[in-house]
Amino acid sequence: MEQREVELLEKYAPTDPELKELWEDHVLYEKQVDKLEAKGYRTPTEEQTLKQLKKQKLEGKTKLMAILDRYCAQEK
Repeated sequence: MEQREVELLEKYAPTDPELKELWEDHVLYEKQVDKLEAKGYRTPTEEQTLKQLKKQKLEGKTKLMAILDRYCAQEK
């Protein structure tokens, strides 16, 4: 994330529950993805889980960025 996006998150997350939840989910998915990717060998189930986590992370980030874009436009 860019510095501006992080600043918007810090500013608006305390008062926007949806934004806060999306950010917390994003961080959680990031940790889970990193943990699975760090394994030298993944079972087929782990591979499927990894794909699903990446998909959820991307969907959440898309929503997160849309909200941040709205806040950015409001500040201009």
